[in-house]
Amino acid sequence: MGAAAKQTTWLKLDNAGKIFPGQNTSKWSNIFRITAVLKEAVDPKILERALRGTLPRFPCFDVRIRRGFFWYYFEKNPNIAPPVMPDIKNPCYRVNFRENDGFLFRVYYRENRISIDFYHALSDAYGASRLLSTITAQYLRLCGNHIPAGGSVLSVDEPASPDELEDAYRRYANSKGKRKRGDGLVYHTGGTRMPPHTMNITTGFMPIDKIKSKAAEHGVSVTEFLAAALLYVHYEKQKNERRRQKPIVVQIPVNLRNVFPSETLRNFSLWYSVGIDPKMGEYTFDDVLRQVSLSLRLSHNEKNLNAMITANMKIESNPAMRLLPLFVKDPIIALTFAVSRELTSTAVVSNLGIIKVPSEMERLVDKFILVNCPGVRNGGRCAVVSFKDTLAATFSNIFAESDIEREFFRMFVKMGIPVKIESNRA
Repeated sequence: MGAAAKQTTWLKLDNAGKIFPGQNTSKWSNIFRITAVLKEAVDPKILERALRGTLPRFPCFDVRIRRGFFWYYFEKNPNIAPPVMPDIKNPCYRVNFRENDGFLFRVYYRENRISIDFYHALSDAYGASRLLSTITAQYLRLCGNHIPAGGSVLSVDEPASPDELEDAYRRYANSKGKRKRGDGLVYHTGGTRMPPHTMNITTGFMPIDKIKSKAAEHGVSVTEFLAAALLYVHYEKQKNERRRQKPIVVQIPVNLRNVFPSETLRNFSLWYSVGIDPKMGEYTFDDVLRQVSLSLRLSHNEKNLNAMITANMKIESNPAMRLLPLFVKDPIIALTFAVSRELTSTAVVSNLGIIKVPSEMERLVDKFILVNCPGVRNGGRCAVVSFKDTLAATFSNIFAESDIEREFFRMFVKMGIPVKIESNRA
């Protein structure tokens, strides 16, 4: 840890965060959700005290967004904390910079659940999990439990370090390699579209040891196994539709902290794209699994990731982008995104990995759940998080039909892996 950070009055958005305000339209949400499910009902008054006692520990989240001449920036929010609200039926709806006392995350409670809807310009799921875990630990302390810091739970008695506030992309953007940007058009599933900013949410809870064992049988990681299953479900669906076959591509975020040493709580992730082309011939699940595994292992190395980081930083530092005023830049970003969004990806698998908390807290928490923001074309957006002995895979589906998630979980049941389903569907 570095020296304690000084009181933050303003922050530049990090390289990933800069793209999100320009995409903030009436049809798109860059909000994701993370939930802690406790073993007892949540008292909202105690949760409000816990939030107020925790937020000063996270100066990179204790902010509101402001509009500069060239770029947006964050400044210290003069309000104490966002309100604690009863949960809603349409989580992950778009951010409104003037609501919620200007804060860019929303805190909800329902029965035994504490949820945070988090604006992606602030951070990725790693940073959000640290905030939620620390708020939850503080809540449990106020309920009379002894909960030490450790794992995802940060100490509220220690100030943030400069390392937690850094734009880690900027530190590691030093590659001279070049990366091809963009891919061709891919297959998208269709269906009866839900109203804007609403979605069907379906979570499958599975024993993590059984998934690890099945993945190990094939010599692949859990993420590779999940991505291959989602690819194969879309492959089978497109084949049954008997139309012109298009490539199928799954996007997989990678936590760069696992490759490049960084303690940043801000965004520090990139996306891999892995896929198959049905025009090449028939695929079995084993074929897809090998394709995914080989593709990811070829890409997942420090040099390749460094080149990807550098390519993204070059866009930001391009004189045209750097010198264009924001009132010109915003419409360009919005138009580019409206034309290209999700055209090169069929589905998404985001695997946060295992959330670890102190044993004193572990016995009081049942599970964690991660929810991706709804897509515009993708009906298969899957977010995964593990806690203790359970893996939770959650689909955010913009379509009324449930065939993607149903077939996905059916694959695991056929492999002998039990799945417990929880959904907001009627």
